[in-house]
Amino acid sequence: MSIKKVSKEFKLVGLKGSGEFVTFGNEVPLLAKQLLSRSNEILNATETEIALFEPKKGENHSRGHYYVGLIVNKKVNKVPTGMEYIETNNNYITIRGNMSNLRELHLKVLNWSEERGYERDLDSYIVETYHPNEVEEEVQIYLPIQA
Repeated sequence: MSIKKVSKEFKLVGLKGSGEFVTFGNEVPLLAKQLLSRSNEILNATETEIALFEPKKGENHSRGHYYVGLIVNKKVNKVPTGMEYIETNNNYITIRGNMSNLRELHLKVLNWSEERGYERDLDSYIVETYHPNEVEEEVQIYLPIQA
């Protein structure tokens, strides 16, 4: 479970959702199921699921938006109805681990970046990619930081 700084670009086609930050844990998987039921409509899609999350900018920031999607191999000009094509390219602090440890992984990557003096980029999405395996689904978290 190593943590490192990376520069990475993501291209995805997905659905947008919004709500209270505290309910994202329930809402995001439901929207992801809806997206997967339409995955055959997405051109150039990989099998890698991805989610982008608006960062919580303070205690009074209680509502936010997010996207659930599939990573695509190249720019998509024809997007299915109700979906959006998004490209994001940023510097991140990243960690990968078991989905059941999601909260712990977020805390670890946040603490690691703070200990090393990295400043969060609150204008860029937090990215999670999901990777099924034989034992348990893994998640890779990308916390955006200032360049």
